[in-house]
Amino acid sequence: MQTRPITLTERVIQQLRAEIADGTFPVGERLPTGKQLCERFGVSAAVIREVTEHLRSQGMIESRQGLGSTVRSRVSDSGFRLAGGTDTTDLAAIFELRIDLEGSAAAMAARHRTEQDVTRMAGLLAELGTHLNDPEQGVESDIQFHIAVATATHNPYYLQLLQYMNLQLHHAVQTARTNSSKQPGLPRQVHAEHLSIFQAIRDRDVDLARQHTTQHLRNAALRLGLNMRDA
Repeated sequence: MQTRPITLTERVIQQLRAEIADGTFPVGERLPTGKQLCERFGVSAAVIREVTEHLRSQGMIESRQGLGSTVRSRVSDSGFRLAGGTDTTDLAAIFELRIDLEGSAAAMAARHRTEQDVTRMAGLLAELGTHLNDPEQGVESDIQFHIAVATATHNPYYLQLLQYMNLQLHHAVQTARTNSSKQPGLPRQVHAEHLSIFQAIRDRDVDLARQHTTQHLRNAALRLGLNMRDA
């Protein structure tokens, strides 16, 4: 069966979606101007308008007259969606789901991780270590660390689902880090939890990777004051 050749618009969409998803353009950051995108990809302004309209319709960017396009989410909000609010019952239910999914993902990462995965996680933890008391700077590295664990499973569906869940909880992660920064010693405790997860994955200890991830997420939920039914 002959495949249809990819169009210029589709090629640019795929590239920008990938760069938004991997954090090249973080949530809240403006995309390059239309003119800059035209020059970068060697396409017309009409193509860039189609691209931005597609990303906007998928909820990944928002555009304002005179301000350009800003990244709103790293994943499309079509299909399955999590509650976007901060209701504690919803958040507790989401954390219950995360505990099972991310615990399994960490175990799988311990089995299948590569040296490149280990290097990526180590780099993110180094960034986190320099921002222990700075929730604004640390939140992005925190989220990216969890995504790096999902990446290390080398199962694209784990990555897509866990990436979506972690990014939808951007506010919760930021709140947790803000709360932690106000309590002496707590930022280092949280960092130690991340290090334990990393070390277990690095050492290919499947059971310990699952255990440390489960405990870390349960602790995170409790630090947010959520009522976890299995706590």
